[in-house]
Amino acid sequence: MTRREKFCSLVVAGLASLALNGCSGEKVSAKSIDPSQVKVEKAKDPNLIEMNYAGKFVLVAAEQHSVADTLDTNGSVAPDVSRSYPVVALSSGRVVEVKARLGDEVQKGQLLLTMTSPDIALSIADFKKFQVDETLTKSQLERSQLLYSKGALAKKDLEIAENTYNKAAVDTRTAEEHIRILGGDTAKLTPLIEVFAPVSGTIVEQNVTPSAGVKSLDNSPNLFTIADLSSLWVISDVYENNLAQIRLGDQAEIEFAAWPGRKFRGRVANIGRILDPATRTAKVRIEMTNEKGTLRPNMFATVHFTSQASASALTVPSTAVLRSQDRDWVYLHISGNQFRRTEVTAGPVGLNGEQRILAGLHSGDQVVSSALTFDRELQKEQQ
Repeated sequence: MTRREKFCSLVVAGLASLALNGCSGEKVSAKSIDPSQVKVEKAKDPNLIEMNYAGKFVLVAAEQHSVADTLDTNGSVAPDVSRSYPVVALSSGRVVEVKARLGDEVQKGQLLLTMTSPDIALSIADFKKFQVDETLTKSQLERSQLLYSKGALAKKDLEIAENTYNKAAVDTRTAEEHIRILGGDTAKLTPLIEVFAPVSGTIVEQNVTPSAGVKSLDNSPNLFTIADLSSLWVISDVYENNLAQIRLGDQAEIEFAAWPGRKFRGRVANIGRILDPATRTAKVRIEMTNEKGTLRPNMFATVHFTSQASASALTVPSTAVLRSQDRDWVYLHISGNQFRRTEVTAGPVGLNGEQRILAGLHSGDQVVSSALTFDRELQKEQQ
């Protein structure tokens, strides 16, 4: 039988049925139905839960607490500028040997590099010439003093000899000081200059290599930069609409990907006065200690700011809130072994682990303290 034939047969059968019902004269009416015989079944509430052994779940009450405003941002670690020291050479020349490298820990006075310098070579030549002049003028002065004591020399001639010697001595001392300024040593006259670390710390920048030329100070970068990493900065970008939540002196809790679960603490030391026009953010500087050298510059950080100001808010432990399908839920205890899966509007989590509840609960409501554990047990019972 074709599909068309089947359709026609069904239409014929339906018409025949209607004809028979019409001939019988029977009519079905709502008034003829006995209401006492009608059973109405209510749809089961999917959020109402009856849990066996409900007593094994710990309940906590939603309570009003005084909590501080919090804000989460991203940031990165940077050296403390006030603890960063440039290493420079005051004369030009060429590097002979580099004794330290980028990333090395150095101590104050440690040799970093040696270099030859035509400037110091010229200063040494001047120093030696002035030494000879000083020796000669000293001998002339001594002879003049002897002649003057015998009455064979006028006083003005003695004064001229004294003045000549004093000038030669000044020239010698000036040349000697010039050598010291350039990094030389008059006790060891050599055109080689030794550059030493001015402080103890870590070399965070190196701009010199063996045989490289070193230019004068006006157009040359630092040979090295040494930073004391016992104290660091965390620089965070904060959007302009969140700046009102941060004040100088606020505490910050910082997390790093290198140490998951470990939390560091710092203090807001500066809030930028200028916004980045591209991102509409201001730089917020957090100071923190790094005594064990755990942290390193340029590390990525997640910063949790906590304001000094506080306000009353309804809170529950963060473990009582379950995030599911982009919504937040709690298991509200009704009575006995009955619970209701209740949607809430959750706010930020404070440093003490308490999470704000903006809507969905009232003060005194009892909820399961560990929503994730409760949800897992529920799934087992439903299987």
